This record gives sequence, C-alpha cells and structure tokens, in this order.
Amino acid sequence: MAPYASDDSTTAGEVDEQRSGRRKAARYVVPVTVIGVAAATIGLVPALADSGDPDLPKITAQQLIEKIAKSDVQQLSGTVKISTDLGLPNLGGLESGLLSGAAGQGDGGSSADPTAKLTELASGTHTLRVAADGPDRQKLSLLENAAEYSIIHNGKDVWGYDSKSNEVYHGTSSKSPEHGKDQQPPATPKDFAEEALKAVDDTTSVTVDGTAQVAGRDAYKLVVKPKQSGSTVGAISVAVDAETGMPLKFTLTPASGGAAVVDVGFTKVSFAKPAASTFDFTPPKGAKVTEEKDAGKDAEKVPGAAFGKGGPRDHAPEAGEDFGKGLDGMKTIGEGWNAIATFDTGGEGVPSGGAGGDLGGFMDSLGDKVHGKFGSGTVFSTRLVNALVTDDGKVYAGLVTKDALVKAADAGK
Repeated sequence: MAPYASDDSTTAGEVDEQRSGRRKAARYVVPVTVIGVAAATIGLVPALADSGDPDLPKITAQQLIEKIAKSDVQQLSGTVKISTDLGLPNLGGLESGLLSGAAGQGDGGSSADPTAKLTELASGTHTLRVAADGPDRQKLSLLENAAEYSIIHNGKDVWGYDSKSNEVYHGTSSKSPEHGKDQQPPATPKDFAEEALKAVDDTTSVTVDGTAQVAGRDAYKLVVKPKQSGSTVGAISVAVDAETGMPLKFTLTPASGGAAVVDVGFTKVSFAKPAASTFDFTPPKGAKVTEEKDAGKDAEKVPGAAFGKGGPRDHAPEAGEDFGKGLDGMKTIGEGWNAIATFDTGGEGVPSGGAGGDLGGFMDSLGDKVHGKFGSGTVFSTRLVNALVTDDGKVYAGLVTKDALVKAADAGK
C-alpha cells in the first residue's frame, strides 16, 4: 500500500546455469508474482470499528501522525478480525495453494511453520487472539473451525503449534533484548500504520476525518489518499487511539470502489499486563516436533525475527523486493503511488492460446491480453496489484491501473 521507493535499484545476476533455471520457471509463475505481491500487502495492515462518534479535542493531521510516532504500547491483549478481499480468482483451492507456494513451506514442510501458515491471512476472513508483554513475549493465535494455530515468542524460544495436525515448529529468536524496543507484536496496527505513513510525501493527502470508537475506545480517524490519478489505492483510513496513540483501525479501499480490500480490527482490546502463563508452551504429548534448521544463520528465515515485526514480513515491501529477487535487473520507474516495478525474467512471456495448449488456455483465463507499442502481453490483476507480462518476458507491476502498466511498457520501448 505504501508507494514503492522511487529510486532505481538492481539485483545482480547469478551464474548462467542458475539464471537459465530461473528463466524456465519464470515463464509459468506470473500469477504467483501477482498473488505474492498482494499477500505482501498484508504486512501493512492494522484494525476494526464500532459505532459512535466521540467528542474529542481538535487535532491536526501532523499532530496525529506525531502521536502515532510517540506511541509506545508494550502490553496488550485482545481479539482481532481480519477480512481480505483481493479479488483473486476462486479456482477450487488454487488461490490458497499459490499463496502457500509463494511463501514457501519452510523446513520439512511442517504445517506448524509460521512462514507458510500465516499466508492464510491474505485471503478471506479470520479471527485472531493477540497478546504482548514487552519485546520478549508475544502470542498470536489463528482461530479456525474446531482448531487453532498459535505462534508463541517467549524469550529466545519461538513456537508454532497447529492443533489440527498436532505438529509443533520450534525456532529461536535471533534478536537480542536491546532490539526489542522497536519491535511490536504481530497483527497489531502500529508497525503497519507507521510503514504506511512513510509514504506520505507531496503525492499524498493526509487529513483528520472526525472520530470513531474501536473496541470501545475513543479514536481519531486519519485518512491517507493518493493525489495522483492512476493508482488502484482509493484511501487508507487509520483509527488512532486517543489516549495511547496506538492505531486501532486500518481500512484500505480501492479506487474502483466496492468493499474494502483489507479491513482489520480489534473487536476487543486491553492494555493491561497479560498473565505470564499466556506465553508458556510445552509440546503436547504425541506431537510431531520440527526443529528449525541452521537457526541464526539467516535472520530472515528465523520465525522469531519475522514474528517480532508483524508476521510474515518485517517491513513494507519495496518494489519487486520478493518476486523480483534473483531476476535480471529490477528497477522502479515513476514515483509516489504510481511507481511501477519492472524487471526482465529472461523468459518468453506467458504461454497462451494454441501455442500454450491446455496451460495456455488456463493462463488466458487468469489474465487479459493487451497490446501496445511494446508488442503484446498479459495483465494479471487483483483489486490492488496489477502486473503486466510482455510476450518477451518483461514484467511491470504496481499499485496502478492496467492502462498505467501499458503506458509504462510503451515508454520502455
């Protein structure tokens, strides 16, 4: 949701043999590219509102932004409801399968691995229970039908537990206590709202739009909108707790109108210290326990590292950061909310029609064929993220309209 940085960046190529393998794979994974970016936007999400407009002292947008920045809530517990409507095709489980594939299945394919499990939040409606007691103790539980999935961070230990499969994933947090002050518990709005506010510049309108109540607490409503035309983002609304400055509500609505793309919120929240037992965990009898491999060698793969900064991601996605990694020369064109990530897969575009056989017909059903000075290509769309793949293997993706992608591709010729 936050616009991509406008500075060009590139990713160094790998050796020829590795590059060849990537190019072959890249020909068929474009929908995963779109879904992966869409899933990444979940990392910028906060929380849900009650009725009622409390009478609060007047405050400017700048003062409210400063209030958010100064907020330092260390202890909380509550229930969060998250609804995501990215407009992905309903193909009998394909969506969830692609999301899991985009995120990776983790060591040994354990169903309790957080890096795979939390991708479920990128689709549908879910209920979470969250708790935090400072930087070293957090817990998130994803409530499902007759089952529950939990991540527990307690000191150096990070546990993932899937009650449905009775599997446990155990890792260690690579972060020392000194780093904890800047970390926030997952599924709460603060980190995400702060990342969204980093996008505020001359291309952005920021206003205070009255007040609201969220989970029984008085809040101000901060509204962030792109000034530029051509973005798929309509508006971002953040409800900010009047007392603590902690964001309590985040709703992202698309420029095309209709239901929110993401609506996440506290239905209950308390800032009292949770009981110490909340963060205790012992693997149940008979549970299959998977130990994290090579813990500490790669901080980005450590569940504790991701857990401390809001789940699957620890920051807002830079343009093409995930799906462009390892591909030939990725850069960003444009600025603000109209920034577009572009890179060359080195492939042959998307198979379509007779040339692609059954696979080509399937790919055609997922995307729209477009033509321009650049030649022809296929646009894969969600309600937020669009990606154009030209027939010669170039990719253009961003929070922009289909027409904006075509214009960018034409300008690149």
